[in-house]
Amino acid sequence: HLLLAKQVGVPNIVVFLNKEDQVDDPELLELVELEVRETLEDYEFPGDDVPIVAGSALEALEALINNPEVSDNEWVNKIFKLMENVDSYIPTPERETDKSFLMAVEDVFSITGRGTVATGRVERGVLKTGETVDLVGLGDTQNLTVTGLEMFQKTLDETVAGDNVGILLRGVQKDDIQRGMVIASPNSIEPHTNFEAQVYVLTKEEGGRHTPFFQGYRPQFYVRTTDVTGKIETFTADDGSETKMVIPGDRVKMVVEL
Repeated sequence: HLLLAKQVGVPNIVVFLNKEDQVDDPELLELVELEVRETLEDYEFPGDDVPIVAGSALEALEALINNPEVSDNEWVNKIFKLMENVDSYIPTPERETDKSFLMAVEDVFSITGRGTVATGRVERGVLKTGETVDLVGLGDTQNLTVTGLEMFQKTLDETVAGDNVGILLRGVQKDDIQRGMVIASPNSIEPHTNFEAQVYVLTKEEGGRHTPFFQGYRPQFYVRTTDVTGKIETFTADDGSETKMVIPGDRVKMVVEL
């Protein structure tokens, strides 16, 4: 998990050591914490600084089930301590509200008598009820009107970057929207099926492959909320020469057709 977190660019981590209730020896708990900090350092996270909280998720859950109003419980307090560390150690992400609206569709459903709802996390921008948006991807771009916004069963007048929101759209059927499409400000983006990318091929030790691959290889590409097969048309090495084979550990440019 640390390898994946590092590869995808997760900048900060807080650790919860679960099942503390099953440990009788405090020295064993200290040893485990030390090993965790060393492992964090191995993956270039600041092991000495990362907050580590020990507790028992099961004990905390059972305490709350038995008494939802519990105010002082050893295991529940440890969960509060975990969240306090999350709040204090992990910086609050800046919301890009000054850019054009963009949201990748995660799910879609119909509300009888109201219309079609697309849900997802707003990547950037601001959207208000009554505004128009473009539905982009997997076909011709459609211009639609936003007739409602909802988050956690509450109606909103506007949604901003970082929100997980449902957008009620007029003029489109459920079957016309699929996971992976994007909703964006009108004329702000254009879909493409070809792109060039600078890539590093993970080695086996880094969680990648252990065999080479060649021009024409067809891997899966994960883009926001979708995955799509693409064909690698060409490889270009660092010196600008074209190569037909790539091995783990190489850095190359590739041209891909989705």
